[in-house]
Amino acid sequence: MSYKIFERDKYLLPYKSDIELRMNNYYKKLNQLLSGSVTCLSDFANGHHYFGFHKSNDGWYYREWAPAAESVCLAGDFNGWNKNSHQLKNLGNGVWEIFMPGTNALYNNCHVKAIVTHNGQQLERIPLYIRRVVQDPVNFSWCGVVTDIPEYKWRVKGFKPKKNLFIYECHIGMAQEEEGIGSYLQFARNVLPRVKKLGYNTIQIMAIMEHPYYGSFGYQVSSFFAPSSKFGRINELKELIDTAHSMGIAVLLDVVHSHAVRNTAEGINEFDGTVYQFFHDGQRGEHPAWGTKLFNYDKNEVIHFLLSNVKYWMEEFHFDGFRFDGVTSMIYHDHGLGSAFTDYSKYFSLNTDTEAITYLQLATKLIHEINPNAIAIAEDMSAMPGMCLPIEEGGIGFDYRLAMGSPDMWIKLIKSTKDEFWSMGHIWYELTSRRPGEKYIGYAESHDQALVGDKTIIFRLCDSAMYTDMNESSDNAVIARGIALHKMIRLVTLSLGGEGYLNFMGNEFGHPEWIDFPREGNGWSYFYCRRQWSLADSEDLKYKYMQNFDKEMVEICKKRKVFTKPAQLLSIDEGKQILAYKRGGLVFAFNFSPTQSYPDLKIKVPAKGDYRVVLSSDDELYGGFERIDNEVIYTAKKSEDGYFIDIYLPARTSVALAKQRVKK
Repeated sequence: MSYKIFERDKYLLPYKSDIELRMNNYYKKLNQLLSGSVTCLSDFANGHHYFGFHKSNDGWYYREWAPAAESVCLAGDFNGWNKNSHQLKNLGNGVWEIFMPGTNALYNNCHVKAIVTHNGQQLERIPLYIRRVVQDPVNFSWCGVVTDIPEYKWRVKGFKPKKNLFIYECHIGMAQEEEGIGSYLQFARNVLPRVKKLGYNTIQIMAIMEHPYYGSFGYQVSSFFAPSSKFGRINELKELIDTAHSMGIAVLLDVVHSHAVRNTAEGINEFDGTVYQFFHDGQRGEHPAWGTKLFNYDKNEVIHFLLSNVKYWMEEFHFDGFRFDGVTSMIYHDHGLGSAFTDYSKYFSLNTDTEAITYLQLATKLIHEINPNAIAIAEDMSAMPGMCLPIEEGGIGFDYRLAMGSPDMWIKLIKSTKDEFWSMGHIWYELTSRRPGEKYIGYAESHDQALVGDKTIIFRLCDSAMYTDMNESSDNAVIARGIALHKMIRLVTLSLGGEGYLNFMGNEFGHPEWIDFPREGNGWSYFYCRRQWSLADSEDLKYKYMQNFDKEMVEICKKRKVFTKPAQLLSIDEGKQILAYKRGGLVFAFNFSPTQSYPDLKIKVPAKGDYRVVLSSDDELYGGFERIDNEVIYTAKKSEDGYFIDIYLPARTSVALAKQRVKK
């Protein structure tokens, strides 16, 4: 069978057998999973409806999957923590069950643990499908919690995400200004209105899946079906999502299926006494850089657990899709550590984890089966061919991949190259390179660049001057340069870097501090683990200029639908450091020169007519010098190779021009 992926990219033809193997593996596994009455993946991915705690009309059921267990008991508040009195029955195939008669046999907020016996040893474990987990503030141990709460009444039903994504990446705990951990309700009350006002139509929430170590940024998941209790209760997360939907904002979950915390007392590792219940045994089950456990994606029971997890978050919480973390780590046996993906042979070799690729295909199929409007984004720095092509074309089925090369480019430029030597061709190439037919989410920086050990763009540009010269009365050239480039970098990245755009919270106004989670090295302080919104709201500080520009940039690019078509290069001049192109309904022109302004710059335009500046980074509202008259009409002139306009483009300035409609 011939797949469309080869029509899109002829350079894949030498690897036709590898793509065919990809597809054969997928259909083979799909057929294994679908049998009898199970006719679709959504019917298969129902583990959360069977396992865990379920209240019936006459009592409670509790079920676990523990194939290597010799016995399983339930202990908790309800039985005085007796480890032997409530024993589950072995139903076969590793499934254990107990029925406790009486609707009060268990109750809301009842603390519980599974007592699993393996090789004659009793092991205390958190139930695998538990939906709430809390930490004891005295002895710091974690415990499962039974929930028996009223069903949440959703106000918004049938929400559909916007087609053009403007994503606000966020973390609930650090989204407040006070030192401490923020809550779901605080976020809904204080941050969602900011997101709406800034014009972003999607939030991507990190660290929702329960994790014992706050400083892991949510990447070392312990309980896959429990929203983090650090931020509040289950229905409070639902209220946050419902509120976002009422504002027209889609909500994506940063899902972590690439690895799991190695902890046994808090996590799923060795739940039944064996590593191989969920993970590969031996070295293949250990991530050498992260110290975490790696799933066995070929095991049907593991696929059942993970796919049920996907369905659970969509079904129970109405998430509109996912950003899959650590995809590169999943799909290569060396996890992409130190690998340079310089040619296609790097993607199709014995280093490729074909089982992980099959799982990702199943996951994306399930996501779109449950909700055809859902969004699936891959965090893959390797740019695996077909990652964001439909499965039937020979792809893996994601809708977008993160353009992870863009922030790397900006960091390298700022760190190692003086402004006057920035190459326009290099910027153009890095921001426009795509796999054929695949969509990208462009971004200049995410949470990665904001962490201690790295620096945000504004911090690299301004450094210590941010502590002394961000007030309105200060006239510091370092700050002026930083603000000017911050705006230009964001505009060129948004308008060139993808078919969607992402910003990490606070970066839109140039948040001055890094993120440093509470740890022993900082005295367990929350001082750097928060967002100082008041800086952007202050009329006495210059942060407001970057926020004003970001808001207008997003609004204009949404209005003019810049993501609907690829960019068309109009002019590039390395000597003058000029870059101009058309995308959507706009012509963008950038002068990256730090010193040279051009009073009569010829910029090619796509058609005859009149053009006017609709966005100028030099406006006073955005901290500029007001050197451009936005009311001037530029009439296109004919030349040998098309049409051009003469404009004034000052140093370190960018503009967006729109063709004016002819009045009838």
